[in-house]
Amino acid sequence: MDTTTELYTSLTRYLNSLTGRNLSGHTAVAYRTDLLQFLTWLTENDVTVTTPATITRTHILEYLSYLASLGRSGVTRTRKLASIREYRKFLVNEELLAHSPTENIVRPKQERKQRVFLRVDEYMRLLNSAAGNSRDYAILQLFLQTGIRVAELVGLALTDIDLDAGTMLINGKGNKQRTIYLEKKATQALRAYLSDRPHNLDQHVFLNYQGNGLSVRGVMDIVEKYRQLAGISKKFSCHSLRHTCATYKAVKGYTPPDLQDLLGHKKPETSLIYVHMARDARELMQHTSL
Repeated sequence: MDTTTELYTSLTRYLNSLTGRNLSGHTAVAYRTDLLQFLTWLTENDVTVTTPATITRTHILEYLSYLASLGRSGVTRTRKLASIREYRKFLVNEELLAHSPTENIVRPKQERKQRVFLRVDEYMRLLNSAAGNSRDYAILQLFLQTGIRVAELVGLALTDIDLDAGTMLINGKGNKQRTIYLEKKATQALRAYLSDRPHNLDQHVFLNYQGNGLSVRGVMDIVEKYRQLAGISKKFSCHSLRHTCATYKAVKGYTPPDLQDLLGHKKPETSLIYVHMARDARELMQHTSL
């Protein structure tokens, strides 16, 4: 990659501008990754592209077609297009471009993504499989009891948790904070882990075996490990555990505003989805006698 070109200089300026916006670290990394992939594809497929002004609407459409040929979903392609739009918008605002070539490009059709949640017997097997490891058990309990996002979980600091008060401060999307109350199972799991946790200068709650804060990838690997140990054939992610928490909270009678407060949703409509999912969960509970 020739980072001295005007093309990559403009990208660096854009990425630097993100630090002044209220974006999560995860979002900023996603923008950077999406745009580097786009510019790499551009320079490999058209040697005439050396400046922002030489990127055309056709280039962007061809890139989206290329992603489709790789089997990338409509959701993924829409996110890539959104990253490119923001970059081009910045260049227009900085008067480096007269107009953005992303104007009037139709968003790729997004497939309706099925939200996956675990049955009661499945999440009990998951927890039981981690019972011998206090750290991993606490991680799974937090996902299932609080619906915390994986990025929020790895960002937890020791000072964010007050076990005596039964509260946890979460630094959510857009740097918005929320305080949630911990239920008994989550409190017990955290207390057990913290008594085993090695004393360390790193103040993250969850540490890896090198004594550093766990990464998002590290937590994802932990969840996958126990999925396999529990013998659960269904594919699920950390976010599926968040869906599981929200669904069963709705079964217990949580209202959309309750769920919004717990999960940190920006829009109440997002929380309403779990009320509908709760109906499916009730049927599963009836069919499995749980």
